[in-house]
Amino acid sequence: MHICHINLASGFSGGERQTLTLIQQQAQMGYQLTAVVNPKSPLVNELRAIPQCQIVLCPHYTRRHGRSITATCDLVHVHEGRAIYWALLQHLLHRVPYIVTRRIDNPLKKKWLSQLAYRKASALVGLSSEIIHQLEKRHPSAKLVKIPSSPVTYPVSQDKVEQINAHFRGKFLVIHAANMYAHKGFDVTIEAARLLADTSPDIQFCLLGDGKERASLEAQAQGLTNVHFMGKQTNMGDWFAAADLLIHPSYTEGLGSVILEAMAAGLPVIGARAGGIPDIITDGISGLLIEVGASSQLAKFITNIATDTAFRDHLITGSLEQAKTFDVSQTALTYQTLYQKVKDES
Repeated sequence: MHICHINLASGFSGGERQTLTLIQQQAQMGYQLTAVVNPKSPLVNELRAIPQCQIVLCPHYTRRHGRSITATCDLVHVHEGRAIYWALLQHLLHRVPYIVTRRIDNPLKKKWLSQLAYRKASALVGLSSEIIHQLEKRHPSAKLVKIPSSPVTYPVSQDKVEQINAHFRGKFLVIHAANMYAHKGFDVTIEAARLLADTSPDIQFCLLGDGKERASLEAQAQGLTNVHFMGKQTNMGDWFAAADLLIHPSYTEGLGSVILEAMAAGLPVIGARAGGIPDIITDGISGLLIEVGASSQLAKFITNIATDTAFRDHLITGSLEQAKTFDVSQTALTYQTLYQKVKDES
């Protein structure tokens, strides 16, 4: 099977890592692969390590629409918002079918071009039940399939882990990793840290990320000695190995791939009942769920995990088991079934 993946993001965040993970798995399965990617993205260099993958550099969705790019492809797989328009144009020009993987749980745009692009897709994939719900509201007659992300595995540098451990020696280390957008709930984390500052000074919070909300968050955390802004991280494996707990109290979330990654790395997790997070955390078994915005509940749950070793071990066991069900080998097989159906119907 020959699949053309397209991701036109210029950065390299969760969606791009998920795209790369799937392509790597499909290469192992013997797929022939083409990837249409933004030349500014670090994804380009990652894909160059995959011999089976032909790379097409495309700075904008209106560019690189030659027939030869998809002449032998069974379909185009869209992984990022703007990329759907590239797939739509390629479909209109050369009749190649496409599917769309949607990663965010926001309501879909009402703009005519966006609606046309989604309507022309052979299938729409949502990472979570909430994303499927949003797709169904705008496109009720579409072929909708829920296929979650898979946890990315990161290398671990023991030297880096030891540096982190040395800095937080004897502390219970809580991490919150995401781009610093308002919906990611960093304000909830800081308020939980404020509640624990005097009663539980051994619990320390590392905020891993950067973005437009950082300045306001730093102002919110002013005076707190248990909150540390560590900036954007290129290798989460070191932090997963060094930390004691990952929290992700988002106000909205497509799925929460960093939660899956932490679970697969053997960390207990706390997330919010928002978006797709309840799809991956079974409350009390593979992690804990708080109500959206509930900083006092978050503080209580963090304390429970920090002080109850048996409970923490119970959650770790459950998270490791649940993470196995999201392994990329299973995800790739689910996509393969969908690809075949689209191919047969085209």
